[in-house]
Amino acid sequence: MKDGGAAQPIVAGVVAALVGFASSFAIVLAGLHAVGASDAQASSGLLTLSVAMGLTGVALSTIYKMPLSVAWTTPGAALLVAAGPVSGGYPAALGAVVLAGTLIVIAGLWAPLTRLLTMIPGALASALLAGVLLPVCMAPVHAVVDVPKLAAPMVVVWLVLWKVARRWAVPGALAAAAIAVAIDPVDHAGGTHLLPQLTWTTPAFDLGTLLGLGLPLFVVTMVSQNVAGMAVLAAHGYRAPMRPVLAVTGAATVAGAPLGAQGVNLAAITAAMAAGPDAGPDPARRWLAGASAGAIYFVIGPCAGLATALLTASPPVLIEGVAGLALLGTLGAALRAATDDDERRDAAIVTFAVTASGVTALGISAPFWGLVAGLGLLAVQTARYGRPSRVAAEPEPEHPAAEPAAVET
Repeated sequence: MKDGGAAQPIVAGVVAALVGFASSFAIVLAGLHAVGASDAQASSGLLTLSVAMGLTGVALSTIYKMPLSVAWTTPGAALLVAAGPVSGGYPAALGAVVLAGTLIVIAGLWAPLTRLLTMIPGALASALLAGVLLPVCMAPVHAVVDVPKLAAPMVVVWLVLWKVARRWAVPGALAAAAIAVAIDPVDHAGGTHLLPQLTWTTPAFDLGTLLGLGLPLFVVTMVSQNVAGMAVLAAHGYRAPMRPVLAVTGAATVAGAPLGAQGVNLAAITAAMAAGPDAGPDPARRWLAGASAGAIYFVIGPCAGLATALLTASPPVLIEGVAGLALLGTLGAALRAATDDDERRDAAIVTFAVTASGVTALGISAPFWGLVAGLGLLAVQTARYGRPSRVAAEPEPEHPAAEPAAVET
């Protein structure tokens, strides 16, 4: 094999890591801040995530000789933004992360939990994700209205690049926002360390936060990241080892939670960049893309302080606006998957509406109630009263129960 044979997958992995980081670090920082993290704690979380993603990505790709790219949970970060301040504060939010990571480990080691998760209809899981993403994806609109001088150039750059070089649309929008903020920073900016410092916060366990944040975080991470990542790999001919991937990434999530890491999982959005033809003509060599993507996170990690400084110098709505632009495609895919299933569409719409409402009841946030409401309506919809009709020629007017739909992200 010529040396050039290794260059293409390595370059593809580097590009995937850079695009993945630049496209979504804003939502990670916004999510940590939303649940009460200080600038130092958010910077620590971003650094810890980068190191954990690097370690697990290099290890899994090298051991299994597959492009097993690892990422943070972008939908999970959006969930933190939607949840906002939780009962018990930032330590309780980290306790919810510990619960989600523990459940992912159990799902990898104990097949019945994985089967239980797959019993949640795909339409409802997608509706839950869409409800979580909707408030974040509305942020660009609010940003253009609230801070037009900063947000309008960001949206224009995003639109132009979305048309001519879609992969770079969000990084370009982020660069435009950064330039605008550098020219006109907010009045209270300053004081943030450019080099990140690890900050320990002991997780706390609040029942309402565990149910309202921890369980939905587990569901959206499994469905929109791990399951979707497995599907992307399968589409490119790789049979990913689900059990060790779940066990390793779930354990990394639990270990990193006290330092602010909000979730480590299989990449989904950038997975195709490492597993597809762009990573080289030889599928057996594409594992180098997964390994190089992991390695580059060690280089990016120290930029966590600089990234947090950008957030501190920016109006919060502007950073959330960048995140909203990054998640528009995911929102569209989730809405399509939620409404494609005719038999479960009503239940999916209820799940979406309750989740997007942002309500909190009994100390438990909206995503939990959205899933409960959707499953409740589905149970009523599919319930049979009395004996079913024996007329075989006529289909029943009620919607029968269907197999769980595949989640599309």
